[in-house]
Parts: sequence; C-alpha cells; structure tokens
Amino acid sequence: MKPIFLAACAAALALSSCNTQKWNEQECDGYRLITQKGGATLGYSPESGITILHEDGYAFKDLNRNGKLDIYEDWRQPLEQRVKNLADQLSIEEIAGLMLYSNHQAIPANNSDQFTYSGKPYAESGAQPWELTDQQKKFLKEDHLRHVLVTSVESPEIAARWNNALQAYVEGLEHGIPANNSSDPRHSARADAEYNAGGGGQISTWPSSLGMAATFSPQLMKRFGQIASEEYRALGFATSLSPQVDIATDPRWNRFNGTMGEDPKLVTDLARAYCDGFQTSEGDAEIADGWGYQSVNTMVKHWPGGGSGEAGRDAHYGFGKYAVFPNNNLPLHKKAFVEGAFKLEGKTRKASAVMPYYTISVGQGSEKVANCYDPDIITRQLREEAGFDGIVCTDWGVTADVTHPGIHAGKPWGVEGLTVAQRHYKALMAGVDQFGGNNDKQPILEAYEMGIKEHGEEWMTERMRTSARRLLTNIFHTGLFENPYLDPAHTAQVVGCPDYMTEGYDAQVKSTIMLKNHDNVLPVKGKKKVYIPQRHYPAYTGFWHNPIEARDITPVSRELASRYFDVVDTPAEADLAIVFIDSPNSGWGYDMADLKRGGNGYVPISLQYSDYTATTARAKSLAGGDPFEKFDNRSYRGKTVRTINKGDMDLVRNTKKAMGNRPVVVAINISNPPVLKEIEPYADALFLTFDVQNQVVLELVCGKHEPSGLLPFQMPADMETVEAQAEDTPRDMRCHTDADGHTYDFAYGLNWSGVINDERTQTYK
Repeated sequence: MKPIFLAACAAALALSSCNTQKWNEQECDGYRLITQKGGATLGYSPESGITILHEDGYAFKDLNRNGKLDIYEDWRQPLEQRVKNLADQLSIEEIAGLMLYSNHQAIPANNSDQFTYSGKPYAESGAQPWELTDQQKKFLKEDHLRHVLVTSVESPEIAARWNNALQAYVEGLEHGIPANNSSDPRHSARADAEYNAGGGGQISTWPSSLGMAATFSPQLMKRFGQIASEEYRALGFATSLSPQVDIATDPRWNRFNGTMGEDPKLVTDLARAYCDGFQTSEGDAEIADGWGYQSVNTMVKHWPGGGSGEAGRDAHYGFGKYAVFPNNNLPLHKKAFVEGAFKLEGKTRKASAVMPYYTISVGQGSEKVANCYDPDIITRQLREEAGFDGIVCTDWGVTADVTHPGIHAGKPWGVEGLTVAQRHYKALMAGVDQFGGNNDKQPILEAYEMGIKEHGEEWMTERMRTSARRLLTNIFHTGLFENPYLDPAHTAQVVGCPDYMTEGYDAQVKSTIMLKNHDNVLPVKGKKKVYIPQRHYPAYTGFWHNPIEARDITPVSRELASRYFDVVDTPAEADLAIVFIDSPNSGWGYDMADLKRGGNGYVPISLQYSDYTATTARAKSLAGGDPFEKFDNRSYRGKTVRTINKGDMDLVRNTKKAMGNRPVVVAINISNPPVLKEIEPYADALFLTFDVQNQVVLELVCGKHEPSGLLPFQMPADMETVEAQAEDTPRDMRCHTDADGHTYDFAYGLNWSGVINDERTQTYK
C-alpha cells in the first residue's frame, strides 16, 4: 500500500486557479483543512480560536493569536529559525511543560476515581470515549504538558477522534504548540488469535522485537518500521518509545524479550534499520531532510545499555538497581547506539531521542547514581563522545520517591536522599531534557530556581531554552505545527489494513525457529489426527505485584486447528501431538517471604522448569547498597527457587509418555532462553516462537511454510553455565546440545534440509 499522510478528504479538494490565492479550504470531520498549491497543508479547529493569516497568496496559522505572522508560524522558513523563534518566546513555565512526559494515558480512561470526566468516572459520566479527561485538561493547560504517552485505545477510529480533541484543545492555548503523542511498542501478536487479513485487526501484528531479530533481516526490520510508522501516524502518534536496543547479555533479564538479542553487530544493524524505517518520509510526505508527515521520532533505549543487571534482576525495583560490567564491556553495549541508531542510512541521520535506563552502571560513570543523573554518562559519553544532540528523556518515574527495594514506586537510584525537585535539578545538570512519567511542572520550576542560585539567571534560562529547542525540533520535524489532525475514516482504513496484516503474519512465520526435527518427522503429510493438550497455569503474583488468577489455556481453538488436522481428544487417538508452552518463569530475583524469614530477600532467577538451588552462585555480589538495607551483599547462593510454570515441563513429559513412539512437537513461546535439557529429549520436533499466533506453528508443522528463523541468542546448557557467564558479555555460555548432536548456539536454526547455512549466518555467525 502506498503511504498516505494527508487526511482522505484532502484528495478531493480542487485547488483554486486564481493567481493570487494559492489555497483552498474545506470542512472535514471536526476540523478544517487548507490545501495550498506549492505550500503546506494546514489543519486547524475553528473551536480553538486561532485565525488564518494570508501573505503572498498563502495561508498561515496564527497560533499565538497576535495578528501577525511570526517566524515559527511561517512554514516557508528554515526549521532552525522557526525553532529558535518559538523557543525565545516561551515563558519558563511553558518550557517546563515541554520538559514533561505524561504518565500512561488510556483511551478512554480506566473506570476509576483517579481519572474522571466532569468529575465522574467514565462509566458514570456519559462522556464519549474520545473526550479528554479532567486530568488531561489540567496537565495540558495548567502544566503546559505537550508530550503524551498513550497505552490502550478502544479502537483506531476513537484514537483519531481523541487526537483531534486533544489537538484542538492545545491549539487554543498559549503559543498553540501541538501535542506530540507517543506509544510504546504495540504490534506483537496474540498467541491464540486467528490470522485473517484485515479481519477486525486493530493494528498489524508482528513478532516481538526478539522475534524480529530471529529473522536476521535488517531489511525486514526496516519494512516493519515503515508500516508501523504509517499506522502510528494514523493513530496520532509522532514518537515511538522504541527501539529497545539493549544488548541482552544476561539471559535472565525479564526485559530480554523486548531486546533484539545478544549479538552487538546484529543488534546494531537492526537498530539502524528500525530507526530509518520509522523516521524517514519520502516523496510528497517529506518536508525536509527525510523528516515529514510520515515520520515518527524514535526514542532509542536504554543508554548506555540495561542488559547487564546483576544476576538478571531488573531496575524497575531497587533490588535490580545495579548494572555490572565484570569484563568492562560497556563499549559493546553502546555499539547499537553509536554505530546503529546514530549512524542511519537515511536522511534523518540520527535517532531523535534517547532514554537512559534506570540502572546505576557500576564503575562506568563519575558517580554511583542512575544513568540519567550522571554527568559523565550523559554529557561526556553521550553528548560529547557519541555526538548526540537530540532529546534525552528519563525513563518513567526516576524522580519519584521509593520506600523499599521490593516495592514498586519511584526509581531514584543513588539519589534517594534528595528531594523530588533536587532530583530534577541534578538530572538537568547531567544533560537531561525531559522527565518521563511526570505531569507536574512545579519540580522543574524549583530546579530552575536552584540553577539561578548556582549559575545565575542568564545561564540557567539558556540551559532551559536549549532543551526547549531540542523538544520543539521533533514537533516541527513531523509537521504537527501545520496539521496535527486526523481523518478517522482514513485511520480506520489504514491501521490493521489487509496488506499490513499479511506482511506482519509473514514476519511471524519468518521469526519462528525450528531447533529440532528428529528423523525428519516434519513436515507431516495429509490431514493427521492431532492431539493439542490444554495447559494449566497456576495463580501467581505478577511483576507489578498484581495477582494473576489460575487459568486453563486452550492454545488453539478446535475450529482453527481443524482446518489443518483432524483434532482428537486423547493421545491414544492421535498420530501426532503438538504441545504449546512458555519458557520458564521463576520470578524476578527477589522474595519478600525470604526477607521475612530472616534472609536478605535475594533469590535466584531460574531458566529451568524444575526447582533450582543456586549452589554455584557468587558468594559475594559485585554490587550492593541501598538506603533501606543494612547490608551490601546481595548474594543468593544456596537458595532455592521454584518455577511458576513447572507444569509446562510435566505436560511435555506426560504427553510424550502417552504418545509413545508417535511424534510430539513442542512449541515454546520465548521470554528468556530456557535450559532445555529437561524437555528436549521428550520432543521429536521443537520450535521457538516470539509472541506470534500459534497458527504459525500449525502451518509450519503441516508444511505450508518452511522454517527459517535463527537464534539471536545462546541457549544455555544448564543453570551452572548461566551462573558462570558474565552479565556484560555476549555469547559466553556453554550451549545445549540435543539428541541429534546439534548445538543451540547463536545463529543456529533448521529448515527442512537441515542446519541453515546462508548469507545471514555467514554475515553474523
């Protein structure tokens, strides 16, 4: 599908043939659209109160309502001059608002007292789902916030209508600065979904980032970026809080599945392709230098790399605040930024924004503080050494307070003793421009006053305007000052359209890895009798301390499976069994119950299904220390942890026992690389999947497609190997070798002919 960047109604406009008037105006769905011969297309809301200025036969938006054409309102002027003109006009309060990045916003808001419409929860308010909440109106008007993070949307059309309501609201405020809405990644498939091109799809569905890495194809990653950027812009998103390019050097990290694997070269090439695909506009969509109406700013995360948390623990909690570098491999973790995201092949040249991770990068900066607070990591290493002059935005909640390393709250690692305002000031002095998850301008204004006392008003005001210029640049780059409005009908047509659904499904197929095919049991011929057992997942506590109820899971509906096989109810009836499971989940390396028993709270993270006792773990942790702990040794040596889904291992073994000599196919949805010695001998064929539709596995089993995915990481031989590997070092594990003599190392995978050896393996292996 050819990219479409203007509202559909613009295509029907007939331009005036008058020599003096080069523009024409038409009423669209909730806004007005002005098209101009040889000029910018303008969208505006009559309700916002702005007027249209005319000069040399062209139309311009009087965004600050002063009755004259300012440089920033003149789309003919160079971007740098427009940015400077507007930044110089802004008050410190407005700049503080630009430096805010909202907490998570659902459309419509969750039905609670926390989010209201005219003082009432959504269900009681009678509000339309696209209306703004009271809280949104407050942070937009009173706090001058213009960067909004959107989570769930009820439908693409409602997202478009909400965008229009939001843009009309801010267009009538101060200088008419449009909102730069954004999203975290939202394209992963649902496992139990059925592929039906365009059949009610909310957005095109692709593998996870780790799955895209398994294709070993920068070309496919770039194509994903092109499609995703069109869908994002149709939803009103001009910034993507992605890609996540952390080198996944510790296999236990709970954000492993959001990465592009553990190989620096592969991740670097994929990061470059991702940013090029998202950011580049071409043809009529381009405004200048590759930027334009099809562009989505990329916020690359997490500088300087968050994949080396000690023992795989994650820094969303105080128990995971430390990233360690036992082999001093920080340069490898920066590679995807410096040689990938900052050296694009397209005309935009560099990713537009960077997000540091929560971690304290032990021994890598000038202070024992989180990355965003360390001037060496931000100003020297990122700004000066790497030459990055775009936006640096903190991760969410880094300035908020925390009460315990095992309780989810703020993440002010290393600066717990500072006030909220002092944390803002310290981050500003380190080189940060923006604060994720903060809707309140007051701490930034207090930080500004601190800067005046230390550096003087002139210096501190220029420091604030420097960040304002960076933040405004990304809004101008994407054409939002000219037309931030959407045609809801166009949005409904583009997002999840049949062509993009097809390309996403094809990528799911390409991402799936076949590790084992004993005696070439696959592909099967004819319509075999197939047994697909249900899974049981017990109740447990989620990562956010949220209770998750026990559930029985039907991996594939009987109706869908019957299209490929004769589905039977028992193993005794079957020619073949297909077992769908997840990789092991043992928790996140910290247990409040251990603390209550007198321990230090730290426990292993296991990648095996059976119970694991960490007899070979470090006796002394590499890092430690917390205001809420009276010790600095975070070792868990000798402790035992149980895997939540041990039943997945039992399901495989019991199915094989029941099937006897008849083949069992196992498909593991991967969050982390599992220790496979417990289940591989019981699988005749083995697939790894990455948040794809289970239908993909059915089609591979029956030979509709040929597997082509490759491992973007190593598969550990055992947990002793995992304990021995260095958190900061890629590809340093002894790998599992299966019954057929194949070693599950980086870039390994099978097709119907055997071990894959092609251009991809020659390039990266």
